[in-house]
Amino acid sequence: MRHGKSIKKFGRKAGPRNALMASLARSLILKEKITTTEVKAKALRPIAEKLISRGKTGTVASRRLLSARVGEEGAKKLTDVLGPKYKGRSGGYTRIIKLGTRPSDRAAMAVIELV
Repeated sequence: MRHGKSIKKFGRKAGPRNALMASLARSLILKEKITTTEVKAKALRPIAEKLISRGKTGTVASRRLLSARVGEEGAKKLTDVLGPKYKGRSGGYTRIIKLGTRPSDRAAMAVIELV
């Protein structure tokens, strides 16, 4: 039984699931707005929030961690652009807007964007 289990698995094993979330996080940080399924957007939100909070510090250690997670250009954007932008904000950096269903398979779609 799955009582109390909060992680969404998306029908994938751990490696492909982590790669999916890393790719979505990288795209969200670089483009600041992406369209994906509602469940993936909800799973991505805490990951993106933690990355942005890490980018606010701007230390060498946080830059190294961010570059390992979202690449060099993502880490640069997090520390140079997004970190100062959200300096006075203590959380809630993302917004999820529901779009309805995708015509092909009726999957619930959503836009996740940075506030």
